[in-house]
Amino acid sequence: MQFVLIALWLIAVLLIIIDPRSVMLRWMSAIAFTGGTGALAAVLDSSLVPYLEIMSNQAIVTLTNQVQAVSSVLSYYGVPYSFAMLALQYNTWFHHTRLNKVLPYLLLLPPVLCLLFTPWYTEAYPIDFPVVSLWAIPYIVLGSILIIFKKERLPAMQRTHLFTCLTLIPPLVCFAILNYLLPTLGFYRMWVYNIWSLAVIVPFFVFTFLKYGFFGVRLLIEGRKLDSTLRAITSGTAILNHAIKNDIGKIRLFSEKMNHYAEQTNQPELIEDLKIIASASEHIREMIGRVHEQTQEIPMKLSVVSLKEMLQHLLQQLQPYLHNVEVKLEIPAELHLQCDEAQLKETLSNIIMNAAEAMPQGGLLAIKVFITKKYVVLEIRDTGIGMEKSVLKQSLEPFYTTKTASRNNFGLGLAYCYNVLKKHGGTLELRSEKGKGTSVFLSFPAKLIQKQNYTTEENYESDQIAHRRG
Repeated sequence: MQFVLIALWLIAVLLIIIDPRSVMLRWMSAIAFTGGTGALAAVLDSSLVPYLEIMSNQAIVTLTNQVQAVSSVLSYYGVPYSFAMLALQYNTWFHHTRLNKVLPYLLLLPPVLCLLFTPWYTEAYPIDFPVVSLWAIPYIVLGSILIIFKKERLPAMQRTHLFTCLTLIPPLVCFAILNYLLPTLGFYRMWVYNIWSLAVIVPFFVFTFLKYGFFGVRLLIEGRKLDSTLRAITSGTAILNHAIKNDIGKIRLFSEKMNHYAEQTNQPELIEDLKIIASASEHIREMIGRVHEQTQEIPMKLSVVSLKEMLQHLLQQLQPYLHNVEVKLEIPAELHLQCDEAQLKETLSNIIMNAAEAMPQGGLLAIKVFITKKYVVLEIRDTGIGMEKSVLKQSLEPFYTTKTASRNNFGLGLAYCYNVLKKHGGTLELRSEKGKGTSVFLSFPAKLIQKQNYTTEENYESDQIAHRRG
């Protein structure tokens, strides 16, 4: 049980440290913590109390027994309640009902009544199993149903949802059977077998957490990492841009002086060489300036924009690049967003140009929007060559590009797009498969909608997502 205690409490602390603002992670941490208190009670019972009884220190034995009792009861009552609250946060169906504010207190009522009116802890009969099971088992069963039937539209969250189900549901169902159902039927101390389910689930949790993320935590870490990279690049290019401008100013000054001398002394070959030096220095200044423009902090100039009209105008401008591409646009005419029109247009232009380049032989470009209670999600999908997983994972990294043939491509397009979405409080996600095309999902907070008279689709919880890179 020492393994269970250490593993669960480490997970509880880790989840709180990573993102203390996430309500779901706090409830997940509460499940791990209260589950760990049950392991603590078992450790005290099997290891510490017998040792203290041998030492004949009755005062410490009494105190230890009280800690054991509180830990055991906290586990029995805390795990199902915390899981029920997690399920309600995860599946947001209740968030927009009248029960939203009172439901947590209603769910707290059964455990409080059991604490007040059922017999207190004894070593043989720690809780009134038949009574507690009447609410604890339904909490876990209904919570599992809410989690399983949560619908996810975004591809990154679909995978996270699968791992969430695999990580939470099996150990909680085992907990309900071993800690409530079997003791109600007369089979006591079955909780010792919880260690077998946790021995499988804890390594699985650690693996999925590190590789794919959990409740969007990896997305948050990746977002912070990318933000840090962009800030470093912004600072570096600002310094470099300033230094190059100063040195190029000196080059131009002395080049003009030398050119004047070459004209006076009739040296045409030197004049031509000086023209090349001037042209090269101007090219360097222009290149570093373009890099700086795409990495600098974006000043937001918000205005109300018709998303459909913006896309129609943009597609018309890009028609020469889309001459062999079938475009399918599904955007409500009444959908208006408060956004930075210039920055959003540049973002959409980047993505559509990427899609066009991925379909050199023609294909389909589908642009549609779906609206949830919390987000406006714009999907831009092409049927082009797609990307391999290794490329997809690096696609948002600054200066990463597969277009090595182009000297003017810096690999900043998608990094710039990510930055624009972040400034709007949204997210950027990619889904791609080699040979089957690419989908880009641009998610904007629903509060940016200026006229909310739309039929919303299934909502998804994404309060901790920063971005996704495949």
